[in-house]
Amino acid sequence: MAMPVQELYSRPQPMVPYRSDAPVWPRLLVFGGAAAMTVLFVREMYAVLSVARLTPIETVMLALFSVNIAWISFAFAVAVAGVLALVFCRARLDLPQRGNRLPLGRTAILIPAYNEDPARVFAAAAATAEALANAGAARAFDIFVLSDTTNPDVWIAEEAAYRALQDRGNPRARIFYRRRTRNVERKAGNVADWCRRFGAAYPYFVVLDADSLMEPDTLIRLALDIEARPGVGLIQTVPMVVNRNTLFARVQQFAGRVYGPVMSAGLAIWAGDDGNYWGHNAIIRTAAFTGAAGLPHLPGRPPFGGHVLSHDFVEAALMRRAGWSIRLVPLVGGSYEESPPSLIDLAARDRRWCQGNLQHARILPARGLAWPSRVHLLTGIMSYVASPVWLMFLLAGLLLALQARFIRPEYFTEEFQLFPTWPVIDSERAIGLFVATMAILFLPKFFGLFVALADRTVRRGIGGPLRGALSLLVESLIAALLAPVMMAIQSAAVLDILIGRDAGWNPQRRDDGSVPLVEIAKRHVNHTLFGVLLGASAWAVSPQVFAWLTPALAGLVVAVPLSAVTARADVGLALRRVGLLTIPEEFEQPEILRRAARLAGELDARLGGQVEAIARLAADPALLAFHRACLVPDPPHGRGGIDEPLVLGLARLRSASSIEQALTWLSPREKLALLADPEGLDRLVLLPHAKAAE
Repeated sequence: MAMPVQELYSRPQPMVPYRSDAPVWPRLLVFGGAAAMTVLFVREMYAVLSVARLTPIETVMLALFSVNIAWISFAFAVAVAGVLALVFCRARLDLPQRGNRLPLGRTAILIPAYNEDPARVFAAAAATAEALANAGAARAFDIFVLSDTTNPDVWIAEEAAYRALQDRGNPRARIFYRRRTRNVERKAGNVADWCRRFGAAYPYFVVLDADSLMEPDTLIRLALDIEARPGVGLIQTVPMVVNRNTLFARVQQFAGRVYGPVMSAGLAIWAGDDGNYWGHNAIIRTAAFTGAAGLPHLPGRPPFGGHVLSHDFVEAALMRRAGWSIRLVPLVGGSYEESPPSLIDLAARDRRWCQGNLQHARILPARGLAWPSRVHLLTGIMSYVASPVWLMFLLAGLLLALQARFIRPEYFTEEFQLFPTWPVIDSERAIGLFVATMAILFLPKFFGLFVALADRTVRRGIGGPLRGALSLLVESLIAALLAPVMMAIQSAAVLDILIGRDAGWNPQRRDDGSVPLVEIAKRHVNHTLFGVLLGASAWAVSPQVFAWLTPALAGLVVAVPLSAVTARADVGLALRRVGLLTIPEEFEQPEILRRAARLAGELDARLGGQVEAIARLAADPALLAFHRACLVPDPPHGRGGIDEPLVLGLARLRSASSIEQALTWLSPREKLALLADPEGLDRLVLLPHAKAAE
């Protein structure tokens, strides 16, 4: 299929008539309520600060507070709308039951992979294929593992895992595997490449992540619903976090399961047909995607230029611009994902997402975008900008205290003033404002708990009202300690991007293995030093200022032990044993999760763990033949059309006397180039071993 690149700054012709069935009341509640709350809070903050005429520092502090309180008020208004939607509009948040129906059109399930554990990726593919076959829908779905892997050992292990699935020989849904020689434009380019090569055969496709799964009934219902609604371009589910063991991940898992439904319901009810796309666990109409979502390269160099990193938001906005409905169905269920196991892993992923979301500032002025699409882009930007705004607010407060202590105030602000103006902040008002702010921050958590307790299955899964409430307190305490550390991490990320540093593209660590303490200390020592310096500065001003900063200081000062403890699986599992931070899916694990875990163990045993690529190929002639048959010519690239890693790799092979010597000489890029070239492959496998060479 053709997938033309879209022009951002010229209005295209719509592909289908634009329609929206969002009720009016959620938008009035969310945007009107957030605006009213922001005005009230800003007026109260002004009253706190303006006992005398506002100083420049107080003006800056008020401006920063306005930005942050608008962000918090918006989230609170979405939570309120979510509770009302769950009570009064549940049918709008779900899909129709399928009965015995099956979709008429074919759907592809895409699993993009980048240096992932092959056993887990192909186990997910096989478990999905088996589940669809058991549901009688094998002919309606095909599965594609789309590899962008650059690690040569992982690449060959992927082929070995695919061969292992072929050897099983069961009549299941078909599984295809292909690896791109050059991973242009990362995941977005991977999916776009599939669309151009294979999209015409499939009216719809589902995108999964390497750590996500969907139950067969959910896949079938999604295919039936998009088939029945010709104007719908994309239906996004809300994946539940599962299979997590570390304390950090279990906190995320509990929060997503208990608070997530309220927030996602609020988002779904106000967005209506103007929803958003989160990059995975969604079904997409292929014609809509190829016709409207071809991503342009942004002018300039990274981090703001180049290809679009956070492509999902932009693809949804472009499809909506073309008239296609983008729907969110938070109650459909049967959609699962995993989350980073530690704060360090989350920070690594967040750095890339931060750069992608800040890129959206270049997308916001695009012509023809629906205003809700601009809101989605803006909220993505604010999710990272809020951290440096909060940090600057704290620093402005410290400067204000320093000003009050060391700079003589102006008591008579006018020429003919009989009585002095005492520049003392209204402490009672300040305390009331703090309490109100904390209320709108934490009330959405209680909304989520009340909704969870109203559902018998969820109530049992979180341990009932008492354990559910205790879990909420544990989660809130850990989240409060982690928040200032994330503030520092995200503020540094934003600064990095503003000064022009590119994030690159690193694979994610998904297992629950503990992070070495040395690595944790190295990553968080600056946060601890910053917390100590900030605390010492506050104490030097006054104990009251130190007390005001204590909520932020606590997490920063204990960043190293906090990150270390939350990265431990034994701590998380200990809380599970006493019934805290639990979710229903742990006690009644869905069959597809169990099957994927069993298949991953079987495939891992079959693959023999991590094995060097050449050794794996040399030990399995059938795999070597399969690998050679999969090689495709790579068009010339680089300077003068020369593949430099391949040329250097071939030169090193000519000088090597054994395979062991060659492997010590070859860089990963050179080894990868040789494995992708027929001549290089032959020379590699024909090299003798060191003992044989002697």
